[in-house]
Amino acid sequence: MGFREYGAFDGLGLAELVKKKEVEPKELVEEAISRIEALNPKLNAVINKMYEKAMKSAISSDLSGTFTGVPMLLKDITQEITGEPLTAGSKALQDYRAIQDSTYVSKLRKTGAIFLGQTNVPEFALMGITEPACHGPTRNPWNEHYTPGGSSGGSAAAVASGMVPIAGANDGGGSIRIPAGYCGLFGMKPTRGRTPVGPVFGRQWQGASVEHVLTRTVRDSAAMLDELTLLEKGAAFLAPRFDGSYLEQASFPTGEGLRIAFSVTSPIGTPVDPECKEAVYQTAKLLEEMGHVVEEAEPPVDGKKLANSYLTMYFGEVAASIASLEEVLGRKAKFTDVEPTTWLLGLLGKAASAEEFVLSLREWDKAAFVMEEFHQTYDFYMTPTTAYPPAKIGELEPGAAEKLAINLIGRARTGSLLKKLGIVDQLAEKSLMRTPFTQLANLTGQPAMSVPMHLTADELPCGVQFIAARGKEDKLFRLAGELETTKLWVSGSNRFMK
Repeated sequence: MGFREYGAFDGLGLAELVKKKEVEPKELVEEAISRIEALNPKLNAVINKMYEKAMKSAISSDLSGTFTGVPMLLKDITQEITGEPLTAGSKALQDYRAIQDSTYVSKLRKTGAIFLGQTNVPEFALMGITEPACHGPTRNPWNEHYTPGGSSGGSAAAVASGMVPIAGANDGGGSIRIPAGYCGLFGMKPTRGRTPVGPVFGRQWQGASVEHVLTRTVRDSAAMLDELTLLEKGAAFLAPRFDGSYLEQASFPTGEGLRIAFSVTSPIGTPVDPECKEAVYQTAKLLEEMGHVVEEAEPPVDGKKLANSYLTMYFGEVAASIASLEEVLGRKAKFTDVEPTTWLLGLLGKAASAEEFVLSLREWDKAAFVMEEFHQTYDFYMTPTTAYPPAKIGELEPGAAEKLAINLIGRARTGSLLKKLGIVDQLAEKSLMRTPFTQLANLTGQPAMSVPMHLTADELPCGVQFIAARGKEDKLFRLAGELETTKLWVSGSNRFMK
């Protein structure tokens, strides 16, 4: 029963075994199920299991796809699977069932990957941790007392623990890179418009959010991006065309002489943990040894202004998500339908004017032009992925007094009062202080990746982020492929994959 060597292979490695008929898809699915059943009670990564459908798919697999027979999990938001629930981490959507595959899921089916279930997310994917009231917290395989990050926390925990080699993810403010950094994984956020968002929507989070995957290896991420890339009719954004193979790029040497800028200073002026700084310093030293030019430099972007513009969109999207619940509930949503903090964010969205929303998007465009100019000088911009290592489970939960205030304000529907009291600025600092580095690439539309380059004294992973010019995922994959062969690259293989 199963394939005991499963954990020693990445997705492409398993697919190769299937194609050579050295192992059957059914054996891979059986082993993946066995691992989910053994690990999920502690980690709570998988919140919907699709074992029966997976076994049927394994038996009927045609062995022709890039990831044929490879077990995979999908994220419980936007990645709709016909007939399956999609709760987005909210109790309000527990009875919803998808009527069609999303375009992303349709593309994945063509790769031959087999879906075993769906992974946990914070409500509406709003947090950098995964602790929804609906499904409970997901835990980090490196230390179960800590968060795997968010919002793709369930996917990260599943991949890092060895349940599956690949899991669906998306990134609207760091939701691929943050959990990649916390769980010792590789996480690529593609260029805006590179991967599909249809068929219902033409954009997610005004173009800030992009679909992709979380993986253990660089080549799995690259091969999956080859499969997911398309010019989608009806989509609001199109990425610069790339005619090559990302998988091939991942094995090409970068050569010497790349110019790399780095910073360990938070763009919103908040503290950065020494461990996260050390991850960058060590990586900078390694890059210099590889023959690259590395220097401390920051792009001339107003980090606080950009953070506030991000939150204006964020609040507006929450308000729209709550309003859209009427389609499922058959009535207008009320305070008790969602988590209190979610309701509060929605009130702030309702209180924002159309003028504020448009001005916030203009800040994104200004930053995009600044960054393109910056990349005329530098190939990459390197920062910590996060400003702090993973928080403990429950550490970021509002205190008793804060919960009381949130409930009183939420029930009073006083969004405009919140704005007058300066709550937006306070929320910007509090919500982004642990993860202030990742939003930039979402707002400018640039590709960015988190690479696992450091372990803290407590043996928790710390990621290093690299941002490139729009359309330059190939350059990121080349660099990642080289870094993956170095001594600094953190791998959970010996710890989790046996």
